Amino acid sequence: MKKMLIALAAGAAMALSVASAGAQDMIVEKKVFELPSMTTIGGKAIKNVRIGYETYGTLNADKSNAILIAHFFSGTSHAAGKYDAADKAPGYWDYLIGPGKAVDTNKYFVIASDTLVNLNTGDPKVTTTGPASINPDTGKPYAMSFPVVTIGDFVRAQKALVDSFGIAKLHAVMGASMGGLQTYEWAATYPDSVDRIIPVIAAADPGPWLIAWLSVWGAPITVDPNWNGGDYYGKEPPKAGLTQALKVVSLHANHWLWADKTFGNAWADEAKNPLEAMGNKYKIEAALEAGGAARAALADANHFLYLVKANQTFVPGAGAGAKTAAEGIKRIKAKTLMLYAPGDQVFHADSVRAGAEALKANGVSVETGEIAGNFGHLNGVLAMQPHAQKIAEFLSK
Repeated sequence: MKKMLIALAAGAAMALSVASAGAQDMIVEKKVFELPSMTTIGGKAIKNVRIGYETYGTLNADKSNAILIAHFFSGTSHAAGKYDAADKAPGYWDYLIGPGKAVDTNKYFVIASDTLVNLNTGDPKVTTTGPASINPDTGKPYAMSFPVVTIGDFVRAQKALVDSFGIAKLHAVMGASMGGLQTYEWAATYPDSVDRIIPVIAAADPGPWLIAWLSVWGAPITVDPNWNGGDYYGKEPPKAGLTQALKVVSLHANHWLWADKTFGNAWADEAKNPLEAMGNKYKIEAALEAGGAARAALADANHFLYLVKANQTFVPGAGAGAKTAAEGIKRIKAKTLMLYAPGDQVFHADSVRAGAEALKANGVSVETGEIAGNFGHLNGVLAMQPHAQKIAEFLSK
């Protein structure tokens, strides 16, 4: 029996953690990696950089079996296992990562890290550096004085983490949505440090449509009076705007098939007809509102906006000086398995397929696979099980 716990995510957006009853849980520990300082791609210095990470499996003697997992927009490094046997749900890709699974931790050493400006600052298991962090030069939260960071900066911090293990080349990098963008960035900026990549529900060149949508995601925060230009630490935070932002993300990351099957036109309250009062809602409205509010309780609005900017400014290979997606794509040499959802409303299928063709034109070995299901973009988090064998075989080649 499978139990699904609905939580907002994305790549963008909302995630459903899938726990399998009867399976032995992999118990994992959250650790913290620290850098005294790092310089961003934009040339700004950040002191006392800290990111959380988890590892699964064992690094072999020649350090050739490491796989990095990068997370989605509102995700964390908790990709698999549980922190405690009593936890209600495991990490979001637990059905793919673990002993004997597609990413077999009997064979591979898996590293999953939190990004810079991770959204979930209120989660005690998340460690990240961003606007909510204390600026050591002032003793106060950075707020909007924190440097603009990019997907390339996320990967720059991950590279330092990987280097700390003495790993010269990763067996693979894999991630969904924003994790897929990080996957492309790894292959383009460090082409000699990655053997193979598995970008899931992500396009190497997302284009202006996603830039515009990301702006829509962040808009409710900036019109909340409590946002106050990002200066709200120690004051009332913009929870109303953040709730609405997460509601928008959640809907965008899903699909009308999910809406039809899960809610239909049911009323939120059987006794309150939406026709009879403006405050009477449909069930889908109430569910999105409740989900957004629950997610906002652990999230930070400025971190949300910094994540929006990081995704908008994505150029693969930016960390190596690439100025355009086409330029960055030409740097990729790693064998590639692209998994995408035809009904994806965030990274549309045509953009993913265009990236595959561009890589093939450059002589890269590329395989693709379509993820079926009713969840749109979220099929890349929820519905990957049918591709488990394909992933396992790709990793073994």
